[in-house]
Amino acid sequence: MKLYSQKDVDKKALKGATICVLGYGSQGRAHALNLKDSGFHVVIGVRKGDSWKKAKKDGLPVAEPAQAVVGADLVAMLAPDLAQKQLYQDVIGNLKKGATLLFAHGFNVHFKQIKPRKDLDVVLIAPKGPGDLVRRQYQQGRGVPCLIAVAQDASKKAFDKALGYAHGIGGTRGGVLETTFGEETETDLFGEQAVLCGGATELVVKGFETLVEAGYQPEVAYFECMHELKLIVDLLHEGGIWKMHKFISETAKYGDLTRGPRVVNKKTKAEMKKILKEIQQGKFARQWIRENATGRKKYDKMLKTDLNRQIEKVGFNLRSRMPWLDQGRG
Repeated sequence: MKLYSQKDVDKKALKGATICVLGYGSQGRAHALNLKDSGFHVVIGVRKGDSWKKAKKDGLPVAEPAQAVVGADLVAMLAPDLAQKQLYQDVIGNLKKGATLLFAHGFNVHFKQIKPRKDLDVVLIAPKGPGDLVRRQYQQGRGVPCLIAVAQDASKKAFDKALGYAHGIGGTRGGVLETTFGEETETDLFGEQAVLCGGATELVVKGFETLVEAGYQPEVAYFECMHELKLIVDLLHEGGIWKMHKFISETAKYGDLTRGPRVVNKKTKAEMKKILKEIQQGKFARQWIRENATGRKKYDKMLKTDLNRQIEKVGFNLRSRMPWLDQGRG
């Protein structure tokens, strides 16, 4: 394993480059502003609307996507995953020969939704954190670690260009780890589904429901299962399991070691393996693409149900008394 840092950057690789960022959501805005602050000429490609207005307000030149890519040396595809296929088709005719096409997630290349032109360098820079964190860390002189990959190296300089981009958004401060489009895509999807989003939220909700169904106050259940989660996550993020054990009580440690494996057990791991297999075989991708193609009815229904849980209502009322928790992200 090699972790690339600032000293590994070839600053000539993107010297004088024009970078077009397609999309101005969480990642798009963070990348664009960081690149601008790093001295790059950045153009935003979005359709007229809220994102257009936001980019203008941030002092960035904006154009419709097909126009924004004209003359760009590097085009960063930072629109939502399932908008990228059509977006690529809309702009490909205006991408100059030998340009670099960059992704922050390998989904569309790995699952062959986008088949890039042969003359293009195709690279990946995937920050391991949400856009608002990428921006905040950069402004603090820090950086969110990134993954780097090359799917197509037409110029024989694709890696250097990608690393230069990572440097521009602050990634080389935290370290840049080499991977492949496939590894990044499959591990990212697995982490989201089984641990970070799906796994964590279901664990919190089931714990909350268990306490409430046993007759405990919903507010107390919320504090125990949701509110205090940040304390543990911060400790794990800062120093791993070791730091968590250092700062929690002996009673908590004993409960962790003896009860934790009963909750997340061999059956849980077996289900995780099934989820990973579905990702590797493309089953999840096909299902998600089909859901979008048919109007997202099931998705919208599930999301509405998820946000209508009792824990959400209780949490909303409690958090309204703690306005400092809302840092105005985005």
